[in-house]
Amino acid sequence: MRSPPIWRLVPGQRLVHRCHDGECVLFNDLTGDTHLLGQDVLDLLGLLRGASQPAALLATLLAGADADAGTLDELDEVLADLAALNLVEAQPC
Repeated sequence: MRSPPIWRLVPGQRLVHRCHDGECVLFNDLTGDTHLLGQDVLDLLGLLRGASQPAALLATLLAGADADAGTLDELDEVLADLAALNLVEAQPC
């Protein structure tokens, strides 16, 4: 059985952004792309800036004690989307 991945920001990513009314424009300084993200997604990236984390811990940090399997599934989808944008990457355990 495989362990779930540990997620981290892509090395060198600085998270250059501007936010207004819960919407954030993020510049990916590694690819030159600009993305429109919600404040909650930027908060997730901020958690990963501090240290690599497994998705289950991220879900708990974002949702408090109320994190459940649905929260974790939704978070896995968001992390996969962010990986497709070259903002985060998974590291096998």
